[in-house]
Amino acid sequence: MKYVKADLVFPEALLKEMQKYVHGEMVYIPKPKGIRKKWGEASGSRKNLIQRNEEIRHLFSVGQTIDQLSDRFFLSSCSIKKIVYSKK
Repeated sequence: MKYVKADLVFPEALLKEMQKYVHGEMVYIPKPKGIRKKWGEASGSRKNLIQRNEEIRHLFSVGQTIDQLSDRFFLSSCSIKKIVYSKK
């Protein structure tokens, strides 16, 4: 997160109003809810997990066992079962 000087961003009237509440402190202003990205969207982690889970489901459908998948993907058998038996 980068910091921006308030006097460069806000109109003077708004800056003076904010100074009534905060003096020389850092204030975090969150993005509106509709703009925020979900977990893993920016880094690509979500996409990677979706692809991995699709591969696990495919391998299970062609005959690999839960124990084999667990060893191959370094996941617990419970995690593999959740992926394989989910309705996706």
